[in-house]
Order: sequence, then structure tokens, then C-alpha cells
Amino acid sequence: MRRIATRVFHTVAGKYGQLVMRFRSLLVVATHLGLIVAAHLTAFVLRFEGDIHAPFDQMMWRYLPAVLVIYWGGLRVFGIQRGLWRYVGLHDLGRIFWATLTGSVAFFLIFHVGLGWPEYPRSIIILTGLLSGFYIAGIRLAVRWFREWLQIVAPTVRRVLIVGAGHAGELLARDMLSDPSFNSRPVGFIDDDPVKRKMKIHGIPVVGTIEEIKSIADRLEAHEIIVALPSASTASKQRILAASEGCTAPIKILPNVRQLLGDPVSLQQVRPMRLEDLLQREPIQTDRQELHPLIEGKTVLVTGAGGSIGSELCRQIASYRPESLVLFERYENSLHALLLELRATFPTVGVLPIIGDVTVPERVAEVFRQTGPELVFHAAAHKHVPLMELNPKEAVRNNVLGTRIVAEAALTAGVDRFVLISTDKAVNPTSVMGVTKRIAEQVIQGFNHRGRTKYTVVRFGNVLGSNGSVVPLFAEQILKGGPITVTDPEIKRFFMTIPEAVQLVLQASVIGQGGDVFVLDMGEQIKIVDLARNMIVLSGLVPGKDIDIQFTGLRPGEKLYEELFDESEQTESTAHEKINRAVCPLAQADLDPWLDQLGANLLQWNEEDLLLQLRQRIPSFTPTAPQRVS
Repeated sequence: MRRIATRVFHTVAGKYGQLVMRFRSLLVVATHLGLIVAAHLTAFVLRFEGDIHAPFDQMMWRYLPAVLVIYWGGLRVFGIQRGLWRYVGLHDLGRIFWATLTGSVAFFLIFHVGLGWPEYPRSIIILTGLLSGFYIAGIRLAVRWFREWLQIVAPTVRRVLIVGAGHAGELLARDMLSDPSFNSRPVGFIDDDPVKRKMKIHGIPVVGTIEEIKSIADRLEAHEIIVALPSASTASKQRILAASEGCTAPIKILPNVRQLLGDPVSLQQVRPMRLEDLLQREPIQTDRQELHPLIEGKTVLVTGAGGSIGSELCRQIASYRPESLVLFERYENSLHALLLELRATFPTVGVLPIIGDVTVPERVAEVFRQTGPELVFHAAAHKHVPLMELNPKEAVRNNVLGTRIVAEAALTAGVDRFVLISTDKAVNPTSVMGVTKRIAEQVIQGFNHRGRTKYTVVRFGNVLGSNGSVVPLFAEQILKGGPITVTDPEIKRFFMTIPEAVQLVLQASVIGQGGDVFVLDMGEQIKIVDLARNMIVLSGLVPGKDIDIQFTGLRPGEKLYEELFDESEQTESTAHEKINRAVCPLAQADLDPWLDQLGANLLQWNEEDLLLQLRQRIPSFTPTAPQRVS
């Protein structure tokens, strides 16, 4: 029956649809007039219980033209003929009521008061008005119901379970029911509010609570789960995702309230739930009044501009309208892609792409002389822990000596501020990458007070989606059907979104007075296995069934958990609640001679000697057994 009704509707719509649209206005007028005639005749039939005698029979036909003119005039005054029937709502029904009431009052005033013809029954006037409104509203509701019914019975329609029976959920359900082009039908609401239990919204029942999502989605054969809670907290979203584990239906979500401001809730705004939704924190309050004078009209240089952090730095810096933005990058492909993006997005900002390597002093000095930067953000670094364990000399060359080269060039050029991007792996390091970043922090602090340049370090943890991080790796493994590889079931990491981290880096650059080590508030550490499980669930798959998780053991240099502060460091708050300061007196007197010795002997030392040197420099460094390829 469903298939037949759907097939008949589409056949008729396809055959006569264009003809109906061409003469739609005439058909609407004719339908309204016909319904007014029907209301007029029905009023007489009801008034006289089906037995209409003369002279009322003659009166019924004699007054019909006047009834048509007056009641149609009422409809015209209220614009009833312009509404789309498929979207009829309370507002339209209210206007129909006022239009027919106006027609009844006008008819009474004209014939009873104006012309003095009291023989026309007042009850007929009232009944005609009521029935006209009933018929005109009824045909609209019937059309809307029929279209929604076709949406329900369509065999290919996607069955949607909506989490949240509030205002957003109601609007979402209404959007699905009123527009067949979405090919979606709400089959139930999920809500924890006990008042809404067993209630219905647009005929769709509230079927259970968040804890029951899995069983309800299976029972209702839902094809999609949409979270319609724009103001939901991160904890609520994590709870919804946990309750959905095992569902084969993909989980989608509405944007947050700030993104919905100015735009009505609609199915077009629904997007797949992402990891960022589960890490979302309170929006960072960036003092743009301070950042604008810091950046606007200045020349800013970013090393490692093509990387994940470097490219986002460039995007956000460009939004503050610097006079010139210098992109310093060794890889031409990433540099070219960023250049095209920035020139398209910020056409008024002067973007200067420069290919170069931070380990080449002559090139770095040349670039600083030619561009004369006032601000430098040093994001260039080797960051992959396992690779740096295999290539410790390159880690030292790039992360330590390269940092020293860029810092010296900034000092010589009289740069106003210099910001080093550091990592939580620099705290109590167990890896070559971590210890080189720790020494890089000392290098930057050692340059402070040598000239007018204010040197600042900003330390933070992992960022979601950065090149080579676990998120794109897990996504690729899921696409291949698994398994997802996790080193240890207890391994934890701090996570932050790239834009969030960069906002705080820029804010730290404002409050830095020289020699500061700022540590970003990263929230709580997250188990990597939980991250993997969440990514599987967000893909509409079942952990352990569709995608396996395999534990491979900790890699060389890898820790079970990261730290943001060393034991010897004291923590101080700053003017910004998301930024703390690490205070630790560092003995820098012998740093320059040690760096000179490091640069002179790097090629001659074997890797064991190099690790010993690093261990002597950073006593908290506990390297793993050497596993080298070169």
C-alpha cells in the first residue's frame, strides 16, 4: 500500500506538476471560492436540518454572489491566497480565522445594518464564517498531512532518532516532516526530562532517555542519530556518545548556540559529530584590543609556517591585518598551499613566502635583514617522537641549534618579541624530541636581556588533527577496516584543538615580558584508547566488532602520560585564566659554551655520546635504550 501510494503520487506529480504550478494562482482562487460556496450551502443545510423551504431556498442562491465577494475580500485582505499549504502552521490558521471573522462581520454590517435586510438569518452568517474557516484551514492541513504521510511511508526515507525534545529538536522534526527533499523522517525523541516521557511532538513520541539510545535505535531501526542540543556541555556529548556505543547509525549534531544565532535550526545545519565536540571547552576570551596593536601594521615572521601550528598561526595573525606576513618554510608544497589560501582569504595582507631552513645561519640572517620582522613565532621543529629516537642528531640540529640560529638573528635584527612554540614532552623528557625542546626552552630564556627583544616560551600538549598525530592515523586505519593500533591501554595525552592552542599562543605573546615560560591550560588528559573508541563510534561502527583495537606496546621515548610542569618549577597564574607561568631559576652561564661544543662536535660524536651530553645538560632526561638506524 505504501509503495503504491508513493508511486501514484510521484506519477501524478510528474505528469501534472508543471501544469499546476503554471496555473497555481487560478487554482488557489477557484479552490477558495469553491470552499466558500460549500460553506454557504452547508450552513443552510445545517440551519434547516436538510429541509430548506422557500423563500430560504431562493435566498440561498440569491445571496451567493454577495457571499463570494465579501468572504473572498476578507481572504484577500489577510493574504490567505499567498501562503504555501504544505507549511501551514498556527500563524496561518490564525490569519484564516481573522479573515473569515472579518467576512462575517462585513456581511452582517452590509446587509443587516447598511441595507436593512434583516430577513437573512444571522445564524447562517455565523455558520458560513465558521465553516469557511474550517474548510480553508482543513484543506491546508490535509495537504500538509498527506505530504508528511508520503514522507513517512516512502520506502527509501532515512529514519532519524532525535536526541533532545526541546525547541531545537521540535524545529528539526518539523523541518524533516515539511520538506520531502531531505528524505528523512523522525521516528522518536530521546530526552531525560521526565515531564516529556511518553509525550508526542508533531506526532513523534518521546521514547526514552539517553542511557537507552542503543536499544531504542535498534528497536526503531534508526538510520541516523541527531543530537539536537545546541547548548549541551562537553560532558553531555561524551555521555551521549558512550550510550551510543554499539549503534550502527552515524551520530550527527547541530552546531552550538553561538553558531545558530541569526540562523534558524534546520536539517541543513546538521553535521557529523566530531572529536572537537567532545573536547569543546568554554570559548577562549582573547583580548583583541591588545592583539590588534601588537600585530596590526607590523611585520610578522613565522618559521615552520607550513606545519599544523605554523599555518594556523598565519591564519589568525593575518586576521589582525599585519603590514607583512613572512612565511618561512623549508617544504615548498605546504608553503605554496598556504600562500594560495592566505592570498584568497586575506587579499589586503602582504604575504611573503620564503623557502629556507632554520639550521642554515646565512639564510636565516639574510631573511631577517631583508624583511625586518618585528614579531617572530618560531614553530619550526622536528616533533615526531619515534623518528627522532632514530635520528637524534637531526633532532638536535633542528630543534636546538636551529632555535639558537633564529634567536640570534632576531637579536641582531632588533625584533620586538620572539615566541618559541614548545611542548609538554619537554617536561621530564624520556625522548630525544622532548629533551631537545627542553634545551630549546633554555636557549630562548638565555637570550633574554641581551638586547631589546623579549623572548617568550609557550608550552602546550597535543593538538587534534596535526600532521602525523594519532587522529589522522586512526581515521586512516578506520577507513581501511582496522585494526586501530594503540601503544598501551593506559597511555594518556593532553589534547586541544589547533585554533584554540594558537589563540592562547597569541595571547601569551601579549602578556610576555621576557624570559617567560607560559603553559597553556590543557584540561584533563584523555586516554588514547578512549579516543580510538570514540572515533570508531563516530564513524557509525562498533569497537571490537567492526574495528578492533590492538595494543602494540610503548615505543622508544614514549611516556604513559605527559606533564606540563617540571618538579623544580613553580606555577603562577597570569592575567589570562587559561595561561599559567612556569617559574624556575635556570643556570645559563655555561649554556653558550656547551652549545658551541655541541655544534662543533655533532658530526663526530656517536649517538651514545650525544645522549650522554643531553643527559648531562638535562638531568631529568631518562632516555630509553638506543634504537638507531643511522
